[in-house]
Amino acid sequence: MSEEKNLKTYNPATGEQLNTYELMSDKEVKDAVQASHDAYLKWKSKSAEERAKVIKKIGEKLAERKDEMVKLMTQEMGKLLKQGEQEVELCSGICDYTAKNGPEALKDEERELPEGGKGYITYSPIGVIYGIQPWNFPCYQVVRYSIANLMAGNSILLKHAENVTGSALLLEEIYKDAGLPKDLFKVLRISHDQSDDVIKNDLVRGVTLTGSSGAGKKIAQLAGEELKKTVLELGSNDAYIVLEDADLDLAVETCVQGRIYNNGETCVAAKRFIVVDKVYDKFKEAFVEKMSKVKAGDPTKEDSDIGPMAREDLRDQLHEQVEESVKKGAKILCGGKKPEGKGYFYPATVLGDLKPGMPAYDDELFGPVASLIKAKDADDAMRIANSSRFGLGGGIFSKDEEKAHELAKFHFDTGMVFINSFGLAKPNMPFGGVKDSGYGREHGGFGLHEFVNTKAVMFA
Repeated sequence: MSEEKNLKTYNPATGEQLNTYELMSDKEVKDAVQASHDAYLKWKSKSAEERAKVIKKIGEKLAERKDEMVKLMTQEMGKLLKQGEQEVELCSGICDYTAKNGPEALKDEERELPEGGKGYITYSPIGVIYGIQPWNFPCYQVVRYSIANLMAGNSILLKHAENVTGSALLLEEIYKDAGLPKDLFKVLRISHDQSDDVIKNDLVRGVTLTGSSGAGKKIAQLAGEELKKTVLELGSNDAYIVLEDADLDLAVETCVQGRIYNNGETCVAAKRFIVVDKVYDKFKEAFVEKMSKVKAGDPTKEDSDIGPMAREDLRDQLHEQVEESVKKGAKILCGGKKPEGKGYFYPATVLGDLKPGMPAYDDELFGPVASLIKAKDADDAMRIANSSRFGLGGGIFSKDEEKAHELAKFHFDTGMVFINSFGLAKPNMPFGGVKDSGYGREHGGFGLHEFVNTKAVMFA
């Protein structure tokens, strides 16, 4: 975050500045929190069905303005146009799913009391929910938490990443155009210090963050000191396990896509590739060959496989992780060289001969760098996968679906597991992790219940 009085956005494909946005004053921030609370007091009295109509309309407006949203996301953070289209379509789908299923998920639940009498459980909104969101999915990260909480009857404040400020403001405009009442969704153009003050504001009732594990610890501590609930979706180092009975062609193709999707800048991405000894050499040869052919280029061009990284400092940090791993004995199998010229590009890279203590083994590499690790057998592969401090997602490649199901259910210590596939978010499935990847769940109805008062009402 810039310490100046302005927020600035840049085109990562060229390095050129796009726009400047003035930071809000402390008074403006305080007034925005109050306005959000006042809007909540009116919104919470609406029925779930009434709120669902507005949510559905937001999905329709997102679809109508898809091209505008996609173009801006590509300009601000460098994602491929076609992947931006997929992102906005997913967001429209989340709105549709929430509008359709939200009222049922929020319905009162009746209970018979053991000693006689009756009771019911009601899900009451709690107020202002503050979201701190990253740049890698400028539309989706916001829709993911805001739509569920608006459906639940809460109001939304958003601190988006500085480099996607334009995308944040466009979303605010789209929500308003869809008929969402004034001040229910508000973008805060603020510094980190101002953000801490928002968390401390008595009118803010919940905080949700998507970011690094370091940021998660800080936000959880700040909110915890104020006795406010948090939902944290943090980084990860997702392991994709390739067993000896895997369809290798499928595994290689899927693992390449899982690593380079969104320029490799995805939390729930394939990052570590743990391959059993019997098929390691065959997988390695095919995987390195495909990764070496991945083309980095202009994200607006059809023939580009990946665009630039979102910021120069992020590219430099990734390259430092690669170099540090090499110093400790890792081998570059392809890529690994920072290109000259304009833009924050980095080649698709594969590192081998990895061991604990190397950044490529232990840490999250947030870019198109794959970590290739050999395992003795399935048990060893699972041991290596679970040795990570992270636990967001993971994958298993095996033709024996029953065995894969058993490994996923009983042994994989992550919030999500993909079998013979690579996937992102699904509106009807829970999204979230364990360990240093955070806690809490979004999607699938679970996000509707994260920031509500599950209230018991009992009659004699």
